[in-house]
Amino acid sequence: MRRLLLCGFEPFGTDSVNPALKIIEQLDGQTLAMHDQPDERFEIITCRVPVTRYAAIDSVIEAIGEHAPDTVIMLGQASGRSAITPERVAINLDDYRIKDNGGHQPVDEPIEADGPDGCFTTLPIKAMVNDLQAAGLPASVSYTAGTFVCNHLFYGVQRHLADSPIRSGFVHIPALPEQSVDGRLPTMSLESMLEGVRVMCISAMSHQEDARIGGGNIS
Repeated sequence: MRRLLLCGFEPFGTDSVNPALKIIEQLDGQTLAMHDQPDERFEIITCRVPVTRYAAIDSVIEAIGEHAPDTVIMLGQASGRSAITPERVAINLDDYRIKDNGGHQPVDEPIEADGPDGCFTTLPIKAMVNDLQAAGLPASVSYTAGTFVCNHLFYGVQRHLADSPIRSGFVHIPALPEQSVDGRLPTMSLESMLEGVRVMCISAMSHQEDARIGGGNIS
């Protein structure tokens, strides 16, 4: 059976929960059917990722080596976003506004000293967004993964898989309602995010080529 590795970050900063971790805990071991091929299924296997510089990359690379997945999707929380947002590109920069869970707070440092400035996703992200929207879930392509551990992990895994047939990429998800009791942050229910991640997993495994859909930013 084909496999999809779904990676989710632990809580960080002042938050005691992370929707990414809740999602992988609930989806671990599930099998899903491919688009238009109900008899062809794939298994979701998961990886819990520390919000710690370098250790995050190591944990996912170790899981890739152990499970040999066909596809890797990494999940992280982006407080302030109201939609599910697959990322287009990771940049070679660590510039942490807060300390990570290991106490690291690099400023304007490269992730890889001699690495390229950026690494693009190899997931069919426009097709994924299209499928999410068709399912009634808010989604859009994002062109900035930030400069914290999410971007750090995204960059490191893309570099590791640069010459591999394994497709991979990063997706940011909103905060949970319980993380915004004052109503200041946009949120999404865990049920909606679970459904969205299932849709994305099926989409990523089913589409061999990305959709040709205009979706760039003007500003």
